[in-house]
Amino acid sequence: MKKKIVHKSAAPLYAAAVVWVLYALLFPLHRLTHFIVVILASALVGGIAKLICKDVVEEVEVPAEPETTGNAELDKMIDACDKAIAEMKRLDDNIADEKISAQIVRLGELTGKILGQVKADPAKLPQIRKFMNYYVPTTLKLLNAYDRMGAQGVEGENISGTMAKVEQMMGTIVIAFEKQLDSLFGSEALDISTDITVLDNMMAREGLSDDPIHRSQEAEKNDETDAGGITLEL
Repeated sequence: MKKKIVHKSAAPLYAAAVVWVLYALLFPLHRLTHFIVVILASALVGGIAKLICKDVVEEVEVPAEPETTGNAELDKMIDACDKAIAEMKRLDDNIADEKISAQIVRLGELTGKILGQVKADPAKLPQIRKFMNYYVPTTLKLLNAYDRMGAQGVEGENISGTMAKVEQMMGTIVIAFEKQLDSLFGSEALDISTDITVLDNMMAREGLSDDPIHRSQEAEKNDETDAGGITLEL
């Protein structure tokens, strides 16, 4: 966010002061008329100086105030997620391996989606505590080590072996992030499943369902009704 700051020129004040000094040196200042003249003269010169010396307008970048949700723990979690996503973008730019880079991008997307779900429903915050407090920091630690070792340009036993282990682990980490996101929809999925079951049963009872089981049950009821209404003639 940018803010305009106006720097007013001091030239008009200096010009008016010079008028007073010069007038005092050249002319007497012992009558009221003398003061009136010098005041008018200094005002005129100051006005001219103000027209010539314009105010300087400067635009400065002002840091935006951080948004707050009113929930201290959630705000802390949002800040941690934003920093983690920014770090993943940095690592993606640094690491040349295309497969690792693509996996990092995927982790960033998943982290953003997880954060979005918690922001939409803060009641889900406890579900991601371990995820944010351990899994994300540990993942970033592994990726930073991978980045540092890859920048050495050496294929020694320790460097190559460690980098290979990180590469093997990345697939598992991506799956873990995906499962974490999926778990946030657990209660919603249960609610929807319950709603579907109730809706299906109601539609069946009202004869609005095309389910073959319910159709056969309805047909049996109709047959029983018809049989009960038969009259035998002798």
